[in-house]
Formats: sequence, structure tokens, C-alpha cells
Amino acid sequence: MVLPEDDLPGKRRLSVSGSAGNRPQPVGGIGNRPQPLGGGSYSNRPILLKPRSELPEHDDDEDDDEEQEDTDLREILRNAPAWLVSTVFHMLLLIMLGLWAYAVTNRDQELEVEVTYAESLGEQLTDPSMLESNGLELETEPENIITPPDLAPVDDPLAMPPELAEIDLNLPATTATIDDRITGAPIGLALKGREIGSRAALLKKYGGTAETERAVEAGLAWLVKQQREDGLWSMVGPYEDGSPYENTAAATAMALLAFQGHGDTHQTGQYKETVRKGWEALLKLQRADGQFLGDMSLENQILYTHAQCTIAVCELYGMTSDSHYHEPAMKALRYAANAQDQRLGGWRYQPRYDSDTSVTGWFVMAFQSARMAKLSVPPTVMQRAGTFLDKVQIEDGRAYTYQPQRERTAAVTAEGLLCRQYLGWRQNDPRLVEGIGFLVKKVPLSYTSQSDRDVYYWYYCTQAAHHMEGKIWEDWNSVMRQEVPSKQVKKGPEAGSWDPDGDKWGTNGRLYVTCLSIFMLEVYYRHLPIYSGYQFVQGVGKTMDPDAKPEPAADKPAAAADPAVTDSPATEPPATDTPATGPAERKPGEPPIDPVGPPSSPPVREKAAATKG
Repeated sequence: MVLPEDDLPGKRRLSVSGSAGNRPQPVGGIGNRPQPLGGGSYSNRPILLKPRSELPEHDDDEDDDEEQEDTDLREILRNAPAWLVSTVFHMLLLIMLGLWAYAVTNRDQELEVEVTYAESLGEQLTDPSMLESNGLELETEPENIITPPDLAPVDDPLAMPPELAEIDLNLPATTATIDDRITGAPIGLALKGREIGSRAALLKKYGGTAETERAVEAGLAWLVKQQREDGLWSMVGPYEDGSPYENTAAATAMALLAFQGHGDTHQTGQYKETVRKGWEALLKLQRADGQFLGDMSLENQILYTHAQCTIAVCELYGMTSDSHYHEPAMKALRYAANAQDQRLGGWRYQPRYDSDTSVTGWFVMAFQSARMAKLSVPPTVMQRAGTFLDKVQIEDGRAYTYQPQRERTAAVTAEGLLCRQYLGWRQNDPRLVEGIGFLVKKVPLSYTSQSDRDVYYWYYCTQAAHHMEGKIWEDWNSVMRQEVPSKQVKKGPEAGSWDPDGDKWGTNGRLYVTCLSIFMLEVYYRHLPIYSGYQFVQGVGKTMDPDAKPEPAADKPAAAADPAVTDSPATEPPATDTPATGPAERKPGEPPIDPVGPPSSPPVREKAAATKG
């Protein structure tokens, strides 16, 4: 008979034929195969069954798929060539090593940020991409392409440019002379470092960094946002921490000087539209007699303002040779020369009345800017300025005071020494080496305490040390290029500016402190060192060390000589709306006067702009 299939699972059964009771019995033999009983034979063959382990299971399709995938993977690996397996293995190993290296780098990222400024002096700007923005939250104007993309690099940034025709200032003739030995060679190229192709080379040569240049770009972007609809800037706002005293002409001149120091003019540069609007507005503030006078709160800022505007217009003319700015520059220079104090030789608050080192320094720079622009400056103007400096010098010219018989200060000492450089003192003059070397070592740039913060002093010392070059400049710059960018506001609406709080001149406001900070960071290319025109390349000044014994000065330059000066002017002064008598002297206990404040005289009740002729 045949057993039913329901009885088959789980047991190995045989199907046999025969009578009841004739059940199959195991029979020994080869293979222990079953034999029929009673000599009978099978009527049906047995049903062959697979062991349970070989029976397919259909209860779990997912398990079947996984087993099949495992089987396929084993087949692929078994049949894959050896080189493929090796490639995959090493690729996985490289990925694991990369992830490990990233984890280590990410862990040390904070340490890297802390040492951002510790770059090798003068060797770090090898890739132009380093000058790109650092992602500050700033709004900037769209960048304009101002040169062909295939512009050839500048081989020699110190090469003399074509000379501009000299223009006579038409001031009274004089027989006095001035020492031209220092300024003759570099004058033709003093402003050329701002040009494209020169800036990167000069940054590298004089120790600029990617951080200093990013800080300049951020500062300029902040200034763009502060320009008013009429094209002017303001000392008061709209930014935070503005000055309580307005002076639109001075604010606009300082902002324009920051853009021009970077190489931007009304013709070229990323911010040419900003500069164009600014100059259109500032020229409207120049009076018929040449004086720049805008909305102003304090009388004691009148000549400070004119000096700053004169520097700006002479620089622009020197950079562009645009004839539109020739006459405004000439008028400004005439007014400045006629405003000089004929008795002491300098300038102060009112035209032709009294002198102090602070105002005089701005006018010396104004006439130096005219010479850089190849505008002729009568020697007597600079000669008289040198005579005044003789009256306020101490220690034979190594230090200076604000006025005769006053105490020395670091700020006016740096300003006086810078003027001496422009007036012809040689780079190895012991008075310069020891005077500037003393400031660099004993009065360093520091934000540590409120008493240390003096952006006005830093601005002048940065320029004077830069002209000295060598070790004096390296010592000053190694601190300046780290500290000044690190104190720039990095986030928020005032990103790109510098906080005036705590600075000695903080009452002048955020724009004032920001502009002077930008001037310092542009020093690498803003003006070439005045001695590099010929003395630097001959090896002079390469190791100017304040600890080294300097060579004695060969002679005292003519600029420091005491020319015959009379109390009566050579020509009649120009008509002005300001009185011939100056303001009262500063009372004991009142703060000293600075370029645009803080005030030492009460605000003008009727703003000077209302009297503009």
C-alpha cells in the first residue's frame, strides 16, 4: 500500500506491497537497503525525501533575500581579481585616515585662530587669494573690473613714473632755500604704491599681512555705509558713538583719504562711485578764497579741517592728474600758505595767529602732498615750519612739545619727528634714530588700558617708523599689524569700524578713530618710505637699530635753519569770515587740543557753515 502524504513529514517511510502483517523489516546488506519480505517485490517505488535542512522555507521572504545577497556577495568576492580587492581595501584605509586627520585638525582649530597673526614678516603674501574677504557681515558695492585680466605684474614697484609738469603756486617769491636732497628722488613715486600691481609687492616688502588688508577692506566697507545722501560724511552719526561736535568737511576729507590710501579714486577702484560722490560734495564746501569750510560746531577746528582737505585734494590730483582738481588744489594751497603764522612759523586755530605742533603737522603733510603731486611749493613755507619746530624741540630735536615751554608728549614728538623727515633730516640722523627708537621701545602701541590708547600718537609714530625702515619699523610693525586688526569690530551694524570708547581722542567719535586706524593699516603702500628712492637700495637704513650708535649728522638741513622772519606778512592775507584775533589760551586743567577735538572752546552758536562765502 501507499502511506498518505500527511504521515510523511518528519519521518523517512517506505511504501511496500503485500498482505497485512507483512511489514517491511530492515535487512542487512550493502548499504542497508530495504529488501522485500517473503520473496515479494515492490509494486511502487519509494518517495525520496530531502533532509529538513535542505527543504526550502517560505515563511520569511526577507531572510531569503538577505541569504541570497550574502551568497551573491561571497560569489563576487570569490570571483573578483586580486587588484580590485586591494584597491577597495586601500581606498577604505585612506578614507579612515582622512577622517582621523580631519578630527585632529578640527580639534586644534581654536589654537590656529589664536596664532593667525604669527606669520613670517614680509613673506606671507604669496597668494593673491589671501587678500579676499574674511566673510564679515558687511555690505559692499559690487566690484568693478578696472584693469584688463592679463595685466602684467609690476617688476619694480619703486621704479620712477613719468614726471608731471610742475605748476607754480604763484605765491610771493623768496630767496630762501630748502633741502631737497631727501625728497627729490622719491617724490615722483611716493603715491605710486597704491596702484594695482604695486600694492601686493609692497605689502610683502614691508610686512603687511592678509589680516591687515582684510581689516582695511572691512573698514572701507563700513565707511561706504556711513556716506550721506548728499555725498558727505558726518562726525556725529548715523553710526553709534559719534562725536558730539559736527564737522562735515573734516569727516569727508578723512573718509576720502582712507579710500585714496587704498588706491580708489573717482576714476578707478572698487569704490570709485563713493569717492566721486564725496568729492562732488566736498568741492561745494570750498570758498572762493580756497578755504574748505562745512557744517562745523567748533572754531578751533577751522585750520585742522582745511589742512585735511588740502591733503586730500593734492593726493587726488597727484594720483589722477585730473585737471578738474588742479584749481581747487591750487586755491587750497594758497589759502594754507597765507594762513601761516608769520611770527612763529607754524599754524594753529585761526589764520595767521599763533602756532602749535599739532596743527602745524597737518599743514606740513599738506604741502608734502603737494610736492608728491608735483605742485611747486615755495621753500619759505617749509622753512618757516622748520623754524617753528626749532622752538618746540627738546633734547636737540629728539622730542617735541605742543607749544614752546610746554611738556613733551609722545603724540607731538612723533608728529614733530615725522615733519623733520619731510623737511630733510637724513635717515641716519642720530636725532631721528634715537627719538623714534625711544618711542618704539618705551611707548609701544597697546590697548591694555585706557591710558595706553592713543590712536593719534599711533598714527604719527606708524608713519615715522615706516620711513625709518629696518629694525625700528620691524619692531613697531610686529605689534601694530596684530593689535589694530584684532580690535576691529567683527559683527553687528558697526562691523569694520573701531570702538572709540577708552581712547584719548574718543570724544571725536567712531569715524575719526576708524579713519586713523585704516590709515595705519594702509601704511605699507599709502606712501613709499621717503628714503627708499635711492638710499634704501644702496644699503642705507637696512639695519636702523635704536640700540646702535648712529652716525653723526653731516650737517643741519636748511629746513631747520632760522630764516629771517618778520612780523608783517609778505602779502595781504585773504579775506575770511573769521577774526584776526585767535581764541583765548587754554585754561589750566582743560584737556589738550587734538586734530578735531576734544573741545577747548565753547561751541559756536552760529555754525560756521552759515557764514560760508
